[in-house]
Amino acid sequence: MFRRLAPISQAVSFEFEGRPMTAEKGESVALALLASGIQSCRDSVVSGEPRGPYCLMGACFECLVVIDGVPSCQGCQVEVKAGMRVVRQSGARSMDEATPS
Repeated sequence: MFRRLAPISQAVSFEFEGRPMTAEKGESVALALLASGIQSCRDSVVSGEPRGPYCLMGACFECLVVIDGVPSCQGCQVEVKAGMRVVRQSGARSMDEATPS
């Protein structure tokens, strides 16, 4: 399990699956979830098995989440912001959904 080496000094509040969470300012969504004990952030589109952040540098796409209603966001590439709403990504994104801007 991941843990922070120092206490949070500049807290940012966000929500994951409706639960309030706290992150350090500047952390990625994936890191904030791991540090909060969340190990799975999406389900495999093939097997449905839980998947979680792996490389933390944008190469593996295992950290895909829905952020503020936008699907297929790489959690390791998005800085957590105050008030952000994050939910697990379940299955593949629909081609009918809007493309993030």
